Amino acid sequence: MKTLSENRCFGGTQGVYSHTSDATGTQMTFGLFKPEHATGAVLWYLSGLTCTHENAMTKAGLQGWAANAGLSLVFPDTSPRGESVPDDDDYAMGQGAGFYVDASQGEWARHFQMESYITKDLPEVVFTAFDLDDTRQGITGHSMGGHGALTLALKEPTRYRSVSALAPICNPSASDWGTPQLTAYTGRPASHDATVLLTDGAHLPPALIDTGTSDQFYDKLGTAAFAAALAETKSEATLNLRRGYDHSYFFVSTFAPDHVAFHAEHLA
Repeated sequence: MKTLSENRCFGGTQGVYSHTSDATGTQMTFGLFKPEHATGAVLWYLSGLTCTHENAMTKAGLQGWAANAGLSLVFPDTSPRGESVPDDDDYAMGQGAGFYVDASQGEWARHFQMESYITKDLPEVVFTAFDLDDTRQGITGHSMGGHGALTLALKEPTRYRSVSALAPICNPSASDWGTPQLTAYTGRPASHDATVLLTDGAHLPPALIDTGTSDQFYDKLGTAAFAAALAETKSEATLNLRRGYDHSYFFVSTFAPDHVAFHAEHLA
């Protein structure tokens, strides 16, 4: 692992690091905020389409709230990158749009192994390099990252004690923010759909979901279908429809304190 930068932040340290990933076969970059009085608990933040590790790190304002709670934050990238890595003219496909799945189809299969990267490869690096507690992990994310947080929590029920999502894509097999991409990557969109996974019996840890009623992409998110699945399965989850809020980072930063507090409670 190579240190790219480290800066004082809310009494702790906001670092940016790179490493060679066995999962993606590329160099990957991630951010990690460690508060001054870290409890050892870790919250993974997954960003949305077109983002890098840097977006939430600089826009969401999570570090101040995490410092108060003693939570360390990890900000992974959203896909592998590099000249040898496949890409697409569609912003919702290719670099910056890994959808947090392991690709098995065509040219994508070589590098786009983001599920393995987030759940195996990067944790091994993080828990080796930093004094953190791998038994106290939560996961959150925005938009495509919310999709990733929900699906990875459903697939890895013993890894994460808590999950939250802001404006998540939560029914991608019924949306053009999911069906084309997950078909191209895996051939099986429904296998990576939080609504389908939940309905089919996967266990969701304690969950908090916030979505704005004025979200310009609301029709792509599948919020109503996911709400119905939560009700049907009697899951331990709170879903809030926030009146007048859109899809931007202003929405994320507004409700970041609620999400950090939620995870701090479950990771104590």
